[in-house]
Amino acid sequence: MNKKIKRRLITSSNQLLFSEKVHPLMQRIYAHRGLVEDHQVNTDLPKMLSPDGLKGMVEAVEILSAVIAKQQKIVIVGDFDADGATSTTLAVLALSAMGAADVEYLVPNRFEFGYGLSPEIVVVASQMNPQLIVTVDNGISSVEGVAKAKSLGIDVIITDHHLPGEQIPAADAIVNPNQAGCEFESKSLAGVGVIFYVMVALRASLDKHQWFEKQGIRKPNLASFLDLVALGTVADVVPLDQNNRILVQQGLKRIRAGQCRPGIRALLEVAGKDINSIVSSDMGFIVGPRLNAAGRLDDMSHGIEALLTTSEQLAKDYALELDGMNKDRRSIEHSMQQQAIEQLDALDLENIDYFGLSLFENDWHQGVVGILASRVKDKLHRPVIAFAPAKLDLGEDIDDDDEIKGSGRSIQGFHLRDALDAVATRHPGLINKFGGHAMAAGLTIRRSQFEQFREAFDEEVKRHLKEDDLKGVVWSDGELTADEINMPVANLIRSGGPWGQAFPEPVFDGLFQLVKQRIVGEKHLKLVLGLPNSNQIVDAIAFNVDTDVWPNQSAQQVRVAYQLDINEYRGRRSVQLLVQHLELC
Repeated sequence: MNKKIKRRLITSSNQLLFSEKVHPLMQRIYAHRGLVEDHQVNTDLPKMLSPDGLKGMVEAVEILSAVIAKQQKIVIVGDFDADGATSTTLAVLALSAMGAADVEYLVPNRFEFGYGLSPEIVVVASQMNPQLIVTVDNGISSVEGVAKAKSLGIDVIITDHHLPGEQIPAADAIVNPNQAGCEFESKSLAGVGVIFYVMVALRASLDKHQWFEKQGIRKPNLASFLDLVALGTVADVVPLDQNNRILVQQGLKRIRAGQCRPGIRALLEVAGKDINSIVSSDMGFIVGPRLNAAGRLDDMSHGIEALLTTSEQLAKDYALELDGMNKDRRSIEHSMQQQAIEQLDALDLENIDYFGLSLFENDWHQGVVGILASRVKDKLHRPVIAFAPAKLDLGEDIDDDDEIKGSGRSIQGFHLRDALDAVATRHPGLINKFGGHAMAAGLTIRRSQFEQFREAFDEEVKRHLKEDDLKGVVWSDGELTADEINMPVANLIRSGGPWGQAFPEPVFDGLFQLVKQRIVGEKHLKLVLGLPNSNQIVDAIAFNVDTDVWPNQSAQQVRVAYQLDINEYRGRRSVQLLVQHLELC
């Protein structure tokens, strides 16, 4: 896919009001992201939004307080991804710390029960004899599951962040910043952020009624759970608005200080990361995938137990197990990518007008199709949905009436969940069920309806996107001078985050002399670049290059879009450019 470099513009028409405390380079970077004042980049914990604005919070706290006071059983029903695992862990630990006598968790195995609080998983939960079910990172679409629970005499609190459908479950309380009538300013909370806020409000209420003193319980420090909040928030790729940046930054500070769950520390160590210098991207690219591997290939309880344990040795054992699962996941993903490339070659993408792609293979793994969709989306810069059989036996022939499960990823400017809603409205009966966000969504259809869905989805994408929208853009924060490509500036940028979804890490661009180039690994290009108007040189690396193009021995000058990074190797720290885009000049 051809990409082009575009330089960001200051998005706010307001005058920049930063104080001298904010470095001029950071002022420019922040202004490109619509921030103009010091308080907008403040990530101190007291700046966190109050839980009072969350609709349903009062009811949720009253129900939880009553169940805790009566020492009744609570079952947490989570989701099988990193957000769900951290949400589940936080709920179990925080409720137990606040005096709940009997708290257990249940995460549906994706291969047996699918997503959310289904009627089938309610039956399983009912065998644990709970008075209350609390969903975390799911539940807003579980109309039938909540009805089943109520029919069995079980109360239900839903905590979720996904977009609601037309019908809302008849739960006893719903806390979701995206539900109608909720005035909470941050609509971008992850599931773990929502349950964290519920726990904050619950602790305040219990404290007000002197619960902790009466029970002889030490009031828990909920900030100790911010490591989980940071991990789940970054791993779920929700937009990092100011409130989420506060939660993530405070969690990262605790992790760097060693004040984190042994499981998080062990997952970082098994990946060879120095806990003292981790950044937000390490949660998304190092810890998150290893945690997610359990839910993708086996059972997320492996990941949750890794986060729950207080034993350093058990944490190491779980981390090694999850690391092994992640390696298996990558092997499966690589095979599926090769098949997807063959499909795309057969489609002859250069000569067809598919704006939205739907892909399916009978032997694809339903736990990995989301990653596959993301990889293809990144490669072709268009919305992609990848499908796999819902059956457990991979490679088994499936009938036309059998279900296939799809996981989709989108690009900026195309709301995937709303698009599926539109397809379902225009083609009744085509989609069995769906849910998700603007950038990611899941659905199930019948195998016999795949081709019909492929065409309907492509038509919907074409209603919203133009050809220019499908051209990849690398957004740059401008050029750095040779005097700015150094360790102090790299540290300044690193500390200026946390960076992530909707608050992207700064990328710069410029012309460089190509001094050296060689392939390392299978297809990574290691470069030595001459800085502009200088005798200085700097190391750079471009991952997963086209080896038919690079190395290019005739190239003398290149235009590079890059992140200014710090390479840490055997205790030595040096500046390195992480190449996002490379083109000949």
